[in-house]
Amino acid sequence: MKNIAIIGSGSWGVALGIHMAKLGNNIKIWSFLKEEADLINVNRKCKFLPDAEIPNNIIATQSFEECIKDSDYVFHVTPSKVTRNVVKQYKEFIKNQPIIMCSKGFETETLNTLDEIIKEELPNNPIAVFSGPSHAEEVSKAVPTAMVLASTDNKLLEDLHELLKNENMRIYLSNDVKGVELGGSLKNIIAFCAGSLIALKLGDNSFAALLTRGLTEIARLGGALGGNPETFYGLSGLGDLIVTCSSQFSRNRKAGMLIGEGKTIEETRKEVGMTIESIDNIEVAYKLGKIHKIDMPIVNTVYDVLYNGLQPREAVTKLMTREKKFE
Repeated sequence: MKNIAIIGSGSWGVALGIHMAKLGNNIKIWSFLKEEADLINVNRKCKFLPDAEIPNNIIATQSFEECIKDSDYVFHVTPSKVTRNVVKQYKEFIKNQPIIMCSKGFETETLNTLDEIIKEELPNNPIAVFSGPSHAEEVSKAVPTAMVLASTDNKLLEDLHELLKNENMRIYLSNDVKGVELGGSLKNIIAFCAGSLIALKLGDNSFAALLTRGLTEIARLGGALGGNPETFYGLSGLGDLIVTCSSQFSRNRKAGMLIGEGKTIEETRKEVGMTIESIDNIEVAYKLGKIHKIDMPIVNTVYDVLYNGLQPREAVTKLMTREKKFE
């Protein structure tokens, strides 16, 4: 039995809490909003997971100190855009606990990955990244799921494997922190595009082309940023890409559908009602592609849809009529 601090009471933070609580651990979840903490503590419910039952060994709090005090591990699960600000608020309460990054995305201002933020703000703490094809709705219901834990600290990997594994959660291990994190971040862009294809009522052929060529772009950029290209064809790359592009639960796919239907970015954010990592990630990936001189036609085209007024139907034509290439 371990004492676990989870920073973030969104769907993924609560789903991880439910999973670890069922394994007998004591869970404290930090929530930004009092209403979310009260819903967990009083009603044993999460507004993002309406069908999930919250075990009694989960407590929510708005106090970083209360959440982190006496914890053995800290799981960070907040939107990428607030990651540094939140870490700055809780780092005074951190001792030597490992920090497990469970969020996916980039810091828009610096183009940093989220593990780099942790290294900058908490340079003396062990770090791991936890990623893979894992919708919170299914994890909260104990649907069999396979995930990847990445760290350069093999002892930490072994300890976390023992903490998280059971018959419904299979854990694979990796030392490629950068590759595992980038796969989880970049796939959201392709999921956004998948939603637009659905809105445009295109078919399976288009969907298969998008996933295949999208994965190529992910591997190109991910390799240039220090990831092992093989990692992107595993669970945190291809696996996460498949589940995010094909699932009704994907908020990134839903965002792409709304943009494909003609909604603005502001209207899309309001309708989805949850963090949409893909919209911010598209801007970061576009800039990183330019910096590293990576050929990324899908990313460049969807950037033009979001920020330069290109219509989604015209974007498809633009991609389909590019000059010939060897695969």
